[in-house]
Amino acid sequence: MLRRLLASTAAVIFLVTAGWVTTGNDSPAPRAASRHAGHAHTFSKAQQAAIVAQAAAPLRGSEFRADCFSSHRRGDDPIVFPGQAGRSHIHEFYGNRTANAASTLQSLAAGTTNCTPKTDLSSYWTPTLYQNGAPVAPERVTVYYQGITDHTRAVAHPRGLRYVVGNALATSPDQNPAARWSCVGRPEAGRDFINCPPGTKLENYLDFPTCWDGKNLDSANHRDHMAYATGQSCPASHPVVVPRLELLITWPVNGGGLTLAGTRNGANVTNAPGYTFHGDFFNAWDDGELKRRVAGCVNAGYICGADGNPIQQ
Repeated sequence: MLRRLLASTAAVIFLVTAGWVTTGNDSPAPRAASRHAGHAHTFSKAQQAAIVAQAAAPLRGSEFRADCFSSHRRGDDPIVFPGQAGRSHIHEFYGNRTANAASTLQSLAAGTTNCTPKTDLSSYWTPTLYQNGAPVAPERVTVYYQGITDHTRAVAHPRGLRYVVGNALATSPDQNPAARWSCVGRPEAGRDFINCPPGTKLENYLDFPTCWDGKNLDSANHRDHMAYATGQSCPASHPVVVPRLELLITWPVNGGGLTLAGTRNGANVTNAPGYTFHGDFFNAWDDGELKRRVAGCVNAGYICGADGNPIQQ
């Protein structure tokens, strides 16, 4: 319950400080023309509004989770640069221990995971965090699957579904509304790093979209087959409701000197700013178990633990 209260408070502060800054029109600007363009994205005015409003929306008591840890770190991205080992900036991989540039649904399904439950063989990854130039592994990663949009109609993500959120090539905080930084136990939040005081830890909430086009497991820019809902409604182009993934990542650090792995001016770096945070999801859940959790937790309106059973109504 404390997480819910702090998350809601932080999201409201985030909504205010975000200032509803947009691109000024409802059409996305052209994506960056570089070899890393798959990680770039300019959100339209409507998308910005939907993402920020969703972050501030109250949680509805309809979720289950997977508890994961950092598995490994490498310069791979099996969604943006499939089969191209070492081409990406450095990512921290969570869950499936076998994830690399060559990963497929079949290889992930044959792998192992450090997540609880073990039936979640998915791979999740985000840019590696650095403090004063040294990489820092997260202390823990909680992956929430939440009934944020029309939870009674939500269906399980299809196996093999993969997509990217955030904007790795953002040049200012207003260009990346999907991620927000905060400190454990404190309500302040923002799109760039927060200097957490002694006795606290740095954390990040990363929110994924809740509407799928019902056809494609991927798209050219790894985003267009997914969309953010407006209120409780998915757009006609993306009519299938899925649970929202929310990554809550906690690092055992406070203070300053923080940077991210990323791409600046076409080169892979380790000094990218906090407002470039982004994440990837490659679904390899056991299909039957994922459907059971969506039905018994999300559709039914229960808060479930990592075992997929209700812990409170």
